[in-house]
Amino acid sequence: MTIANLIANRDDTVVSCAPTDSVQHAASLLADKRIGALPVMDGEKVAGIFSERDLLYCIARDGADVLHRAVNEVMTAPAITISPTESVLKALSMMTKRRIRHLPVTDGDRMVAFVSIGDLVKYRMDMIEAEAQQMREYITSA
Repeated sequence: MTIANLIANRDDTVVSCAPTDSVQHAASLLADKRIGALPVMDGEKVAGIFSERDLLYCIARDGADVLHRAVNEVMTAPAITISPTESVLKALSMMTKRRIRHLPVTDGDRMVAFVSIGDLVKYRMDMIEAEAQQMREYITSA
């Protein structure tokens, strides 16, 4: 299955922030929406990712004053992205190798979705359960 199939029926609303937004604003978005990361958007282009890790690292390094700085000073950039035509397994492999939990899905320079490792693992678990159910049905019908 491709990433395009995975995101086909999803709500296309993605919580994001701008590079010039304050770290405080981005942290508030993470907390209010109960999410672990958000894309930092420069128009339709992904400038970077701001995650819980970025927040933790910058506060540990620079203290609470960092909350008044711009997100582009502390975000992870450039963002690692994936094309909608790539497979879910390739996305999982990228996330595992890079030790990341979120991927912007981009078509050219334009972001079309944002997927988390939770989205991908849920898909894999659903597939494994469906295969197991098919095996149970096959065994009981024989």
